[in-house]
Amino acid sequence: MANQTKNKTEQTANFKEAVTAYFKSVKLEWGKITWPGKQQVVVETIYVVIITAIFTIGVLAVDKIFNTLFEWLGLIH
Repeated sequence: MANQTKNKTEQTANFKEAVTAYFKSVKLEWGKITWPGKQQVVVETIYVVIITAIFTIGVLAVDKIFNTLFEWLGLIH
């Protein structure tokens, strides 16, 4: 029984050491991050919105074309 308690104590200590080492490495890596400037974030956000809108309009156009074509062929009512 004492052996099991010792193993659990060692496992708990190993776990705590592993968690501590993990967070130390996260803190170290966090310092290496270079964040983009506000201007870059704004410009890239605008690009994403415009490209998303273009693709949405393109999918809508293809959907309307196929819908009209299928109605013309009598495949849907």
